Amino acid sequence: MEQAEKGKQRLAVLFGGQSTEHEVSLRSSINVINAVDRQKFDLTLIGVDKRGRWTLCNEADYLLYPDDPARIKLSPSTRYLAVVPGQNAAQLIDISSGKALPAVDVAFSVLHGAAGEDGSVQGLLRVLGIPFVGPDVLGSAVCMDKDMTKRVLRDAGLPVTPSVTLHRADSAAVDFDAIAGQLGLPLFIKPASQGSSVGVSKVLDAAGFRQALDVAFTFDHKVLVETAINGREIETAVLGNDSPAVSVCGEILANDEFYAYDTKYLNDGQAGLVIPAQLERAVSDELRLIAQAAFRVLGCAVMARVDFFLTQDREIIINEVNTIPGFTSISMYPKLWEASGLDYPRLVDKLITLALDRARDAADIKTDR
Repeated sequence: MEQAEKGKQRLAVLFGGQSTEHEVSLRSSINVINAVDRQKFDLTLIGVDKRGRWTLCNEADYLLYPDDPARIKLSPSTRYLAVVPGQNAAQLIDISSGKALPAVDVAFSVLHGAAGEDGSVQGLLRVLGIPFVGPDVLGSAVCMDKDMTKRVLRDAGLPVTPSVTLHRADSAAVDFDAIAGQLGLPLFIKPASQGSSVGVSKVLDAAGFRQALDVAFTFDHKVLVETAINGREIETAVLGNDSPAVSVCGEILANDEFYAYDTKYLNDGQAGLVIPAQLERAVSDELRLIAQAAFRVLGCAVMARVDFFLTQDREIIINEVNTIPGFTSISMYPKLWEASGLDYPRLVDKLITLALDRARDAADIKTDR
C-alpha cells in the first residue's frame, strides 16, 4: 500500500467483527466506504473476521455476495495485521510482509455489537493513538450494556422501561409469577449486551418465559426482563461533541410482533420507516431534548441513535441508545440525517471531522505532572 497523497489524510474503516451483527457490519461498511470523500481521504480497509483477526482488505473484492444480505461475507484473506501500541507511525503491521502500513489519521468503525461497540476496540484505538468516530471507551461500554444504560439514565432522572435484571447463575431460581406481578404481561426478554434485536423474545406465559430465558442466556450472561410498552417506536439521531445536534424524529412501523433482526435486515418491505414521524411539535421537541440529555449523561460523543417508546398518554420512555448505529441502505440513522438536510456523504464527512476535533481537544489534557 502506498503512502497517502499529499494533502490527504488516511482513514481506516473497520468492519465485520466477532458479534452476531457481523453481516450487518459488512453491509454498513459498503455505504460508509462509498460515501468517503476521496479528495480528502485515502483508505485502509480492515476486515475483522469471526475469529477476531484483523485482515487487510482490497476495496475491489473485500466482500463476497455484497448484494445478498443472507449470504454476505468477508472474502478470505491471509493478510493479517498486528498492532503497535503508542504514539507511533508503525501502528499497524502486515504480518505477511513484516512491513508497517501507512499511518492512520482517523478510524471509522462500523463493528456493531460485542467486541466492537462495547469499548474494547475503542480502547485499542486509544492505545494506538488513532482518533475514531463514535463515543469513547466509557460511553461505548455503558451504552452496550442495557442494564448499565438504564441505571445511569434513571440516576439522571430520565425515563426508562421498567425492568428486572437476571444473571445466568441465578436463572434457575427465577420466579415467573413474581416478575409478572411486578412488570405485568406480556414481557420482553433480551440479552443485556446484544443489538439488532438478537436473542429477544416476547413472553406471554410461564412456559414461554423459561424458553425465552434459555435463548437470551445463549447470547449473554446477563438478561433484562422488561415491561412490554404499548406505544409507538420513535427514533432520533444525535450528532456532535460538546453541543450535539438532534435530527428530526422517525417512526418504525413493524408488521412483525416486534422490530426483530429479520425485519430490520432481511425481509424487505416488512417494516416501514416514517420520516419525519407524524408528531405534534411539542412532543417532537421534547423527544429531541431528552435524546440530547441522554447522549450527554451517558458520555456519548460524535454519534448515537436514541430510541423511544411514545405511549397513547404521550409518555416518553427511552428504549435504548446505540453508539454505532447501522449504516446500511435501510438504516434509520443516515435516513434521519438526510431528512434533516445532511446527505450521506456530508454526514460521513461530518462524523470524521467530529472525531478529529475530539482528538485535538483530548490532546490538551495533561498526562504528566
